[in-house]
Amino acid sequence: MSLSPLDRRYGAAVGGVWASVLGRVGRSWTDLGSWRGSDVHRFQRTSLPIILAGQRQVASLTASYLEQLYRDVDRSAGRVSLDFDEVTGKALRGVDPAEVYRRPFKDVWTGLSDGDGIDEALELGTHRLTTLIKTDLQLARTHTVREVGAEMPRFAYTVRELQGEYDCALCMIASTQRYTKRDLAPIHPGCDCLVKLVTADTDPGQVIDEKRLERIHDLVEEAVGRADRSGRAVDYRKIIIANDHGEIGPVLGFRGQHFTSRDDIRLPT
Repeated sequence: MSLSPLDRRYGAAVGGVWASVLGRVGRSWTDLGSWRGSDVHRFQRTSLPIILAGQRQVASLTASYLEQLYRDVDRSAGRVSLDFDEVTGKALRGVDPAEVYRRPFKDVWTGLSDGDGIDEALELGTHRLTTLIKTDLQLARTHTVREVGAEMPRFAYTVRELQGEYDCALCMIASTQRYTKRDLAPIHPGCDCLVKLVTADTDPGQVIDEKRLERIHDLVEEAVGRADRSGRAVDYRKIIIANDHGEIGPVLGFRGQHFTSRDDIRLPT
């Protein structure tokens, strides 16, 4: 499948929200000047409204996008209902956003306690903050697809469309697969893939783009010197797998990654 003009407009609009939220919250983080316990509430007070508003914008854009897609399938379809409380904020992880956005500070403190300089420790916290924001914005998208898709019976399954200039191998392989509509689309932190609902009279099977998948296998062979479709010599299960993340649902990652409790999660990069 390829991106339509509607896909591209939607992707650009969501990308604009990402850029705005990341920029505004990033400046708020940098402008703190210190990252002590007393600074946490100050940061949350200014940044959480921006982050939550961004999630609502992504959810609204996604619902509108899906409505337009569905009108091409069923012209009599009306507006879909969307409860923002189900696709933003605490609903995304089952954890209070205030606790989630305390974690970048914890990374700074951990870095300092491990002997890192302030610049290195701050880099750890900044990376965590960026990852959290990107993940939550994408979760707002995938949760909306799941909720709105439930009201669109003629959409049979979902696919992932690549839209970045650079796409990780995980997303490339995922884009050759179809996912059932009832399952939350697997993601990895920071993923910006477009999740697209598809109409079909029959199930195409798990692999929907055999040619692209074979090309990826060829690239694996070029990179590691061998390839084995049986997964013995080269374990392809290590390339993509849906892990059960305690907060954000299925995550694209490598076998062997394990997530701990909700109070102690270090997301893969």
